[in-house]
Amino acid sequence: MIKTLIIEDEKPAARKLERLISLFPDLELVATLNSVEEGVDWFQNNPHPDLIFSDIVLGDGLSFDIFEKIPTKSFMIYTTAFDQYTLKAFKLNSIDYLLKPIMEEDLEKAINKFKSFLPSDSAYNTMEIKSLIKEEKQKLSRILVKIGYNLKIVQTAEVSCFYSESKIVYLQTKERNYPTDFTLDELQEVLDEKTFFRVNRQFMINSNFIRNIHTSPYYKVEMEFQPEEEITVSRDRVKDFKEWLSR
Repeated sequence: MIKTLIIEDEKPAARKLERLISLFPDLELVATLNSVEEGVDWFQNNPHPDLIFSDIVLGDGLSFDIFEKIPTKSFMIYTTAFDQYTLKAFKLNSIDYLLKPIMEEDLEKAINKFKSFLPSDSAYNTMEIKSLIKEEKQKLSRILVKIGYNLKIVQTAEVSCFYSESKIVYLQTKERNYPTDFTLDELQEVLDEKTFFRVNRQFMINSNFIRNIHTSPYYKVEMEFQPEEEITVSRDRVKDFKEWLSR
């Protein structure tokens, strides 16, 4: 049995998640917690579960605060309506994150992803799982962005480039650009390196949107969709850039 825990401060959401988890006979729900304070106390006094379903924004803080005080080897499936915490969730033993309201089919996919990391005898090795998760994280397929009070899912396959301007990183699509909560360094950790390349400190480009490459007097890349600023390849990146193009 997979020992499972819920951290959720909204009672209707907690009840729905409890009901959905009950549909999986190999998941055993050991507790439902609803605050950072309760979480810290519980983790100090109980065996840690195998899998945690956790909201991020709780009434008395962020669920991340629990695990900064009480480190755990448990794996997380985060449930959230807030895109700005996605990368931090990836860094804290996260298997997946689910955007509220949670749909049964999305929950099933996340649970199956966790199970896919388990050997057939279920005696899983934590380091082995973390290694597999790391590989998974390098292929982030979608990014949540805010437009006013609304959220929009942008597929990374639709992003021509990411660029930094006035300490904000934007993604560029055919339609427009969108501000993100990532840094370019963070994006390098979670994007598919076969598709995206950091050409300089300011730009990361998608190979599928390259229109032209000028090589003299310096390497300059023209993208199908890009901001007005010129995109050049740093001299110390030219060799890696050419190798990346030939993959």
